Amino acid sequence: MSELTVNDFDYDLPHELIAQTPIKERDASRLLVLDHQTGEMKDKHFYDILDQLNPGDAVVMNNSRVLPARLYGVKSETGGHVEVLLLNNTEGNTWETLVKPAKKLKTGTQITFGDGELTATIKEELEHGGRMIEFHYDGIFMEVLEKLGETPLPPYIKEKLDDPERYQTVYAKENGSAAAPTAGLHWTKGLLQKVQDKGIKLVYLTLHVGLGTFRPVDEEKIEDHKMHSEFYRLDEQSAQTLNEVRQKGGRIIATGTTSIRTLETIGSKFNGAIKADSGWTDIFIKPGYEWKVVDAFITNFHLPKSTLVMLVAAFTGRDKILTAYQHAIAEKYRFFSFGDAMFIK
Repeated sequence: MSELTVNDFDYDLPHELIAQTPIKERDASRLLVLDHQTGEMKDKHFYDILDQLNPGDAVVMNNSRVLPARLYGVKSETGGHVEVLLLNNTEGNTWETLVKPAKKLKTGTQITFGDGELTATIKEELEHGGRMIEFHYDGIFMEVLEKLGETPLPPYIKEKLDDPERYQTVYAKENGSAAAPTAGLHWTKGLLQKVQDKGIKLVYLTLHVGLGTFRPVDEEKIEDHKMHSEFYRLDEQSAQTLNEVRQKGGRIIATGTTSIRTLETIGSKFNGAIKADSGWTDIFIKPGYEWKVVDAFITNFHLPKSTLVMLVAAFTGRDKILTAYQHAIAEKYRFFSFGDAMFIK
């Protein structure tokens, strides 16, 4: 196989198909079911997912919660306006962030947020507008953040979100993401109950989504792209449930690329075995990858030339996924974070 370039994962998307707002009922979004072996496609709705799942399967979900990670402040010395986006809590009160205007925010700059209940010092300059920032405050950081911060939406969403909870999954629990694990946005508590009632296990893991998810692939050859790192955790109980499902012949069905990244990171680390584990992953799943854990998955429609399209193509083959995307465009499916979903089996 000749080396794949970023242009091999391009497609033309009419601008009006980028969903700007969530639809009223989470599980009423559309669902394109794709058989990755035959290429057969069916147009359904997300609530029909129940027909695709078998008793004894496990549905795996990422319970990370999106932080109100966008902060607006001023430079303490000049009063100039500053925007800070939290990415990773590296240690103590120090965070890796993205800042604007980056050129004016040098090491040592002091920033004030709100009425001064939160201040910060820039400790280190990173590339691409990144800064290491140390925060100073009284009390509990998450409470200060809930008061002063805004939920960051992806750059292609221009509409303001009426209800910030619609950019959280119904099972979001562990604070830490800069963006939502969006395939999970389609689940409702009622639908998850029906899944359980059918004899399907619900399994939770955590992967804190970084903004690298949206970073374009700048290199022409995809082999040269360096992936961002994200923190993941799979606990003992979840690992045990997944192993039991596997032993009895059930499928492991991931909700979203973040669940896939976590499961395949662990599978790659332990020669295909599933074990409780935590750490940082920069796994790059692309065509040619040998799958270790995931048997089927739910995913949204991803940006052209993105590492997420490449990940899905690693499972289906490039031609099948691009054909499915053309079908979705022709049928006017809604794309990206607030868009419709696929079930790939």
